Amino acid sequence: MSGPANLPKKAPGIRQTMSDLHIWTGLLVGWVLYAMFLTGTVAYFRDEVSQWMRPELPAQHQVPDAAEVAQRIAVTLAVQHPESPTWEIGLPDKRNNVVNASWRDTKIQGRAGLRSAVLDPATGLKFNARDTRGGNFFYNFHFQFHYMKPLWGRWIAGFCAMFMLIAIVSGVITHKKIFIDFFTFRWGKGQRSWLDAHTVLSVFGLPFHLMITYSGLVTLMLLYMPWGSNATFKTPLERQALTAEMSTRMEPGKPSGQRAPLVSVAGMVHQAQERWGRHNIGRVIVNNPGDATARVAVLRGDFERTSVSPQYMLFDGVNGKLLQTKDKVGAAAETRGVLYALHLGRFADIVVRWLYFLVSLTGTAMVGTGLVLWTVKRRSKLPDPNRPYLGFRLVERLNIASIAGLSIAMAAYLWGNRLLPLSMANRAEWEIHVFFIVWALTLCWALVRPAKLAWVELLWAGAGLLALLPVLSWAVTDRPLWGSATKGDWVFVGFELTLWVLAALHAALALRTQRHKPKLKPARKQVSVPVAATPALREVQR
Repeated sequence: MSGPANLPKKAPGIRQTMSDLHIWTGLLVGWVLYAMFLTGTVAYFRDEVSQWMRPELPAQHQVPDAAEVAQRIAVTLAVQHPESPTWEIGLPDKRNNVVNASWRDTKIQGRAGLRSAVLDPATGLKFNARDTRGGNFFYNFHFQFHYMKPLWGRWIAGFCAMFMLIAIVSGVITHKKIFIDFFTFRWGKGQRSWLDAHTVLSVFGLPFHLMITYSGLVTLMLLYMPWGSNATFKTPLERQALTAEMSTRMEPGKPSGQRAPLVSVAGMVHQAQERWGRHNIGRVIVNNPGDATARVAVLRGDFERTSVSPQYMLFDGVNGKLLQTKDKVGAAAETRGVLYALHLGRFADIVVRWLYFLVSLTGTAMVGTGLVLWTVKRRSKLPDPNRPYLGFRLVERLNIASIAGLSIAMAAYLWGNRLLPLSMANRAEWEIHVFFIVWALTLCWALVRPAKLAWVELLWAGAGLLALLPVLSWAVTDRPLWGSATKGDWVFVGFELTLWVLAALHAALALRTQRHKPKLKPARKQVSVPVAATPALREVQR
């Protein structure tokens, strides 16, 4: 005779299945996603971060004329690097007060032969400023990490982004009242509060989170799925045409060997300014300078343009004749260009950029609350919460180091910028080494301290490091906060005030964690059931 215990187990529904998928896709890569989100959020102000990390450079109150700057830099490069097959000149704009010049060392093959320098737009010479990667470190880290080949980093970032996309879609399916719950937040309710916070943060920026994740995958789609383009574009000429639709990268052709002076670059930039605007020139690329086959490309800037599809004017470098004007690309390439631009946000003015920053910050918090919710939900089910099993302990300590520890590491990167000797060899790399050394130390701290104390101590450490950064900057540079305010240097003022706001946020989290007392569920009463009352034993007794 079959009893209730022998009935087939009911299969989980779609929401339960999606819930499990959401939980595990979020957890398995959550720590990497948190780092990608936070460093990517800061990267929306990477130019401003770079300015703060070069305090020797004067504040820029007026954007210099791009034509004059380009000509000045071209003269410098012609004197210092005449043998290079290509020069690239990144011009200053409203957010960037330096020229980022690059060239190639012909003695070294491959990417190792690329050289770069930060130059003064006013003189064309190298700045006497500290060596630093500035905000570009956060930008590069958020999609290709460090201490590994960029290709491997991009594969890892793409893998995690795909998991993020799955977590977003499965999360929407799981929460059938997701939009109703957006208006519900129950404070001080333990697991319920963490779930409410996770839901509110998720719904608040849902369109943005979906866009930023999907567009991030699109930016590197040919790396992740190259088979379609490989099957369609087979010959070198076809692949060159594909590259021209998607990128402004221009490989120099074979030089003729016949020397010819480079015509004035300023005149070519003036023509581009007449077409796109005085302050909307992004870069100038010179291929085969000093040769009869020299070509000069003037590229349009990204500001106020919701696409990064290549737009440029190509000139003969010997006589200045306009050879080609590229203003548009095909529909597929333009779709990719729009998604790429939406991801980078370079088109944004100051208001839209702050919106990008704030909504991206909620995405960071969404990932962080999801990681914490995993431990909060399972802690109450542990036989002994004070002695969790190894897997739970590992997740909990990784959460502490990934969330609180990353804030400390990023602050330590800025401290290293102010404290490392200016004449130190490989100084820029050592700033990055400081970031990772401090981050590793926070993991060690999280492993040896009780979980709650580790949270509190590291959050307070992050608050202190962030709050004292403006004080440190005043002590070791001639750019104090009040001095910057009187001179109208709003980049420095805004950056250091933001540091204090973030310090206050970390302090509030530390206080909240310190005062939190988990509510213990009352033990269930043991209900004795008479032996004869169980159906199975009654059957036996018969």
